[in-house]
Amino acid sequence: MARDLSQLAHPSHTALVTSEIQRGVAGDLSQLPELAKHAAKALPRIDALARAARAAGIPVIHCTAERRADGKGANQNARIFQYMSRAELKLLPGSEAAAIVPEVEVDPSDLVMPRLHGLSPFQGTELDFVLRNLGVTTLVGTGVSINVALQALAYDAVNAGYQVILPRDAVAGFPAEYVEAVFAHSLGAVATLPQSAELIDAWSR
Repeated sequence: MARDLSQLAHPSHTALVTSEIQRGVAGDLSQLPELAKHAAKALPRIDALARAARAAGIPVIHCTAERRADGKGANQNARIFQYMSRAELKLLPGSEAAAIVPEVEVDPSDLVMPRLHGLSPFQGTELDFVLRNLGVTTLVGTGVSINVALQALAYDAVNAGYQVILPRDAVAGFPAEYVEAVFAHSLGAVATLPQSAELIDAWSR
């Protein structure tokens, strides 16, 4: 695996993308407590990956979800959107809930790309265009959730022509058996699924 990763995730054409690692989603202010419980183990690994990526010259992009106080521009056509619209703490732009979790450092060199719309970091953002401007052909996806956003990210990225890597221990969803089934029967068909340590080792070389 390490030999394959050294080419597939070579720093010259790779970017690390985090998905919704926000206090109100995956952190201490989460409105999805079961997801946050599972994400707690992944967050330190995401931070380690981000540090290793920066050291190797790999761009780090944090993709976040936000919602205006008046809901303008936000989806209402799925249960998850309706649930979050009723949540006690909303992901308001500039709010503590919308902020990146403190467990993952945001470096001044990182890019942060919020969106008001959609399930995927590719929807309603400049992510695709920025990746292409950076010369990226391989996307390393981390964060939450395997239930929704990361599956959408993987499929959107593959459809856009990118190679996709999802470090198994740097992503989260629930329940655990569902996540393993998705790895085995869905994401394993479109993405490479290493452990984060394998990527860090490849980048360190």
